[in-house]
Amino acid sequence: MSTTDAPRRVPMTPAARRVLEAAGRLFYERGIHAVGVDLIAAEAGVTKKTLYDRFGSKEQLVVEYLADRDERWRAFLAPRLDASASPQGRVLAVFDASRDWTNANSPRGCSMVNAHAEIDDPSHPAYALINGQKQWMLTLLTDLVRPLVPATADSLGRTLMLIHEGALVAHGLRIFPGALDHAREQAAILLAGAADPGSAN
Repeated sequence: MSTTDAPRRVPMTPAARRVLEAAGRLFYERGIHAVGVDLIAAEAGVTKKTLYDRFGSKEQLVVEYLADRDERWRAFLAPRLDASASPQGRVLAVFDASRDWTNANSPRGCSMVNAHAEIDDPSHPAYALINGQKQWMLTLLTDLVRPLVPATADSLGRTLMLIHEGALVAHGLRIFPGALDHAREQAAILLAGAADPGSAN
């Protein structure tokens, strides 16, 4: 499993790590546009000069924040995929991991979705990273179901992606409780039908 579609380009010195941790917390809790470099530097206990020396710009800091979230998510997911042998089990492991990750790290919803709401500009350096992360998730789900339904893997992968991403949005907006559990249940129903097409008749 690759680390990220936009590899980190900033060496993580202790000061840079403090800046990244402070920026990540503030960007996620308050929004990217609402947080300035003065606040990030103050929270990290560094000067603005140090922040710019390490990251170059706020835009690059946003890229590093999202890349860091993505790397940690993939590292969280990988052992769960490895622990399941069946295609169905591996797909459901994605939904289980999303629920557990979100409960522990993402009470306000998906950081990529939230960032895209503020950065809907293809020229922004973070735009490709956001799009790449979602494309990676779609490819992952499609590849996981391909052994189960080779002829319709693309369609099933897209459907599972819609269920997964819809659940993340519902969770972030607090539309109803247990959105990710419900998504997992619906994914299990789809997978059962795909594994035994005759059961739908």
